[in-house]
Amino acid sequence: MFEAAELGRKVSKEDYAAAVLKLRAELLQAHFALKDTKIPVVMIVSGAEAAGKGAVIHRLNEWLDPRGVDTHSFWRSSEEEAERPDYWRFWRALPRRGRIGIFFGSWYSQPILARVHRKIKSGQFDQAMDRIAFFERMLVDDGALIVKFWYHLSRKQQRKRLEELEADPNTRGQVLPVDWRHYKLYHRFLAVGEAAIRRTDAGHAPWHLVEAADRRYRELTTGQVLLAALRERLGQTGGAASPARAARKPAPAKARVTILDRVDLKQRLTAQDYAKQLERFQGKLTRLAWAAYAKKVSTVALFEGWDAAGKGSAIRRVTQAIDPRLYRIVPIAAPTDEERAHHYLWRFWRHLPRAGMTTIYDRSWYGRVLVERVEGFAREDEWSRAYLELNDFEEQLSQHGIALLKFWIQISKEEQLRRFKERQTVPFKQYKITDEDWRNRGKWDAYKAAVNDMVTHTSTTFAPWTLVAGNDKKFARVQILRTWCERLEALL
Repeated sequence: MFEAAELGRKVSKEDYAAAVLKLRAELLQAHFALKDTKIPVVMIVSGAEAAGKGAVIHRLNEWLDPRGVDTHSFWRSSEEEAERPDYWRFWRALPRRGRIGIFFGSWYSQPILARVHRKIKSGQFDQAMDRIAFFERMLVDDGALIVKFWYHLSRKQQRKRLEELEADPNTRGQVLPVDWRHYKLYHRFLAVGEAAIRRTDAGHAPWHLVEAADRRYRELTTGQVLLAALRERLGQTGGAASPARAARKPAPAKARVTILDRVDLKQRLTAQDYAKQLERFQGKLTRLAWAAYAKKVSTVALFEGWDAAGKGSAIRRVTQAIDPRLYRIVPIAAPTDEERAHHYLWRFWRHLPRAGMTTIYDRSWYGRVLVERVEGFAREDEWSRAYLELNDFEEQLSQHGIALLKFWIQISKEEQLRRFKERQTVPFKQYKITDEDWRNRGKWDAYKAAVNDMVTHTSTTFAPWTLVAGNDKKFARVQILRTWCERLEALL
């Protein structure tokens, strides 16, 4: 594979100067056109040590409009990053639509280094590459343009370059002992790099192998490839959302028996039993929350359910048991302009808790397969592929050791109507009922079908759904508290 990048390609000063004038103008033109689109551009810069990757990035920031470029270097993980799943640091750095994000080091760096140093086995490395391939496919499906560069040097060229950097007083400090240690592992890096490229090279996110020995050739090739990718994508979209992306229609309702019909809504608690069990499980949760904090075990809980199902009151009984310093509630409503400028999962990744802390989502990422599906805010191809995306997201949380709790609070249609009417008549509850609640009630069957599909596709061993019998609020609150305690106990 890498033989194609050891051909001794060079560009003369004269040819470089002439080509750069035109290239810079065309790159700027494409970059300005990009700003008016919904396309985020992710540029991956990877490859051999001392191959001039930093110099290429510096040059691109010179050629492009730096106001529309975000450059991110991923070296050692910070304490804040280490306390969250690995991909958290990448999600928060993803560019918004219309901008270019240059990633110096990326989701490839850690698994490649781990495999070179034999900290992970071949099968684990393959799994890491498969996750990367899935992640990149997900970004592309959401409209992103991914351009990946691998800069190659022969072993002889790499040694020469390291020696040159050490001899130059201006760059001597850039060469670290680890660079020479990696040089000694050159052939291992070559084999692992080739395996990474082979496993993640795809038409929607191709690798571009660049011969890096000659600076001028390296820079021109990078600029030309980026320009071609931008032009192709801008030509496909015409600078706006494609007609296919704009055409949306609500998902039809399906009349059938669903998993929700199996929830026993007759379950109830007397006031006396409720008081005893509430005190018992709230006290238990208080102790478990502090134990989780001490052991740095984070908790992510999400609440979904019908309008007037009692999500708010259930959350209130949970938070009564947890010290306010240990939790945060994130209410999910219609996305803001900033959130719409990113992948729909971005706003959920950014709120993940630090080690030992708890984040409670009032509504959640399941809006993609519920309200967005039923109301036609997402196309069928968008919400249907979301099941895999959501499972992958939750698997990453679970693999990091996070306690993940998912509650759907189920009530009958008759009970919902009773609560709606009560809200209309009780003054301090009137703010809870809106015209939208009544409109949503008219789509009960469509939502019921969507919930059935949601549970079927996303109730997994690492992130099971808890279907809460919610007709009796007292029973529902105790069921939620008991489940929460059981899950934390199992992890601790």
